[in-house]
Amino acid sequence: MTSRHRFLFLSFILWTTTAFWAATTFLQSTAPAAKPTVTRKTSTPYTGDLSIFETPGREDKLQINRVMDILGITPGKNIADIGAGSGWFTVRAARRTGDAGQVYAVDINPEAIRYIDDRMQKEQLHNIKTILGREDNPLLPTDQIDAVLLLKTYHEVAKPVTLLQNLRPALRPGAKVGIIDRNGSAENHGVNRDIVLKEFAEAGYQPAGSYDFVKDGMDYFLVFTVKK
Repeated sequence: MTSRHRFLFLSFILWTTTAFWAATTFLQSTAPAAKPTVTRKTSTPYTGDLSIFETPGREDKLQINRVMDILGITPGKNIADIGAGSGWFTVRAARRTGDAGQVYAVDINPEAIRYIDDRMQKEQLHNIKTILGREDNPLLPTDQIDAVLLLKTYHEVAKPVTLLQNLRPALRPGAKVGIIDRNGSAENHGVNRDIVLKEFAEAGYQPAGSYDFVKDGMDYFLVFTVKK
């Protein structure tokens, strides 16, 4: 190769490299920016006096026995109470499922976990296990849960879709997940049922029931199962 040919060849390589770099830079600068992940607003998790959940008449207003019937909570079943708080639902589910079953009381508040540990000793309930969960993961054992209830808790969940996705491995086939909440902005201790339906669908669940008989502050009761 002569010097002139070598010069032309090197010039072509340099021109090609420069053109490729310029085109790549242009495409990167004109490409639409990735949309930021949108997270909905939530209510601040309650950390006050847990005894306020023991309101007289609450059991009748919520018709909690009917709720447990719909969720299929019977003797020998394993139940998860996510956002267990004072353990108001935990202890009722524990009595319903009996010593052959197990109730997992999940909360992200260490004080709630201590409160339930003390309560189950005082009430001599030996089929309750407390779990200090995370805002995006209930940390439940795999393939152990027959029914789940989030009782006036869903509006406080900071990462609802991720939490629901992380819940799925714990669910046995046909397990039901119940939500009792009220319509609201999600900042005022309520969340619109349409948002709940959308987030459950995104997490891989399907509706299995919708009820309005719970009357503790204009509540709704939604039931879901994992999509097949």
